[in-house]
Amino acid sequence: MRLSVLDQSPIPEGSSPGDALRNSIDLAQLADHLGYHRYWLAEHHGTPGLACNSPEVIIGPVAAATQRIRIGSGGIMLPHYSPLKVAENFHMLASLYPHRIDLGIGRAPGTTSAIAQALRRDRRGPPQDDFPAQMEELFSYFENRPTGPLRNLKFEAPDIYLLGSSAQSAVWAAEWSLPYVFADFISPTGAPLAAFYRNNFIVSERCPKPYVAVCAWAICADTDDEAMRLSYSLRMSSINLARGRQFPVQPVEVAEAFLAKEGPPPAAIPEGRRILTGSPATLKAKLTTLTEDYQADELFLVSIVHSHAARRRSYELLAEVFNRTMKSDDFRT
Repeated sequence: MRLSVLDQSPIPEGSSPGDALRNSIDLAQLADHLGYHRYWLAEHHGTPGLACNSPEVIIGPVAAATQRIRIGSGGIMLPHYSPLKVAENFHMLASLYPHRIDLGIGRAPGTTSAIAQALRRDRRGPPQDDFPAQMEELFSYFENRPTGPLRNLKFEAPDIYLLGSSAQSAVWAAEWSLPYVFADFISPTGAPLAAFYRNNFIVSERCPKPYVAVCAWAICADTDDEAMRLSYSLRMSSINLARGRQFPVQPVEVAEAFLAKEGPPPAAIPEGRRILTGSPATLKAKLTTLTEDYQADELFLVSIVHSHAARRRSYELLAEVFNRTMKSDDFRT
């Protein structure tokens, strides 16, 4: 099983967005050294606690600062953009860093409806629900079959993945012969959807066989109690996000006091989400069970804590307990 990182570029209270993005580059260098397979950057808009609005902007600096790890988007929210512009951005990245760039595509807005409206170029009517058409246009560029005035253009292609947390994404990933990355940290009931994808996958030149990755919130520390306590900041952020209140990631002490007023045990918060925590042995067992449930080929780990040092330590411990090594096969798609 491959082990990878999804970075949401959290902004700790007391830090700036620039600090958070520099932390992302630092963490990517560590992940490269530790033998992680991929490092993906998430896209969020209008979120005071998360710094990365444009994965395509930071993928270049991250790729330049690392050596072998694959770098990509987790993901590009295609409905916001022109497929041609996305193709041009990732053509440039794939040209600069051959065989290292991934294009993870998502359909969710990654923000509130008001900010999604502000991102649109044409605001005269409701947004078009044309995601399949957008994907077909994107495929045409990277598969060297554009038409009309673009027919003579050639694009360097990244590897394309479909991200999802719903039944529709499983259907599309199977129909379009794409590797499928499921966000368990958004919807922890995705194992049947992964099975549906595998059973209905259409083999093509685009992808010769089904490929499932699952992405989970995971926080590791030297002890179970310490890992749980570190997760308080994420649990507080999740509750407030659901209530429409957003701010930088709070220190553990602030989050602990906040959760104490909520009533339920911290481990039960937020309702309907899965945050896996523990010491290396404890968390390895939990993550192994998760990947077995999904029959996953790859596991993405996303960690939001207030301390960047604690976040680094979490990925170090997990790399050690999973016995990651810098093998060349780990860096092939």
